Amino acid sequence: MRETFEQYQERNPRIYKEFVHYTYQMISAGQTKIGAKAIFERIRWESKIERNDEFKINNNYTADYARKFEQDFPHFAGIFEKRVCKMR
Repeated sequence: MRETFEQYQERNPRIYKEFVHYTYQMISAGQTKIGAKAIFERIRWESKIERNDEFKINNNYTADYARKFEQDFPHFAGIFEKRVCKMR
């Protein structure tokens, strides 16, 4: 049985905290369109280079994090470009 986004997020709350942090950094820098994958790569960079840990991030949930951000911060709706979601 495949793990759901909610299960993944529950086991890895650090990812969303960092996702929000780096998204706000980009917004503060004047970005009006942001790629969720760029945020994921920043989290990976900080994890591996700055903290030297072996934290793994599952790319399957990139769009879910973008949608969660826009749901939690509706005044930034549309900041991430998204495709239509396939049924899981």
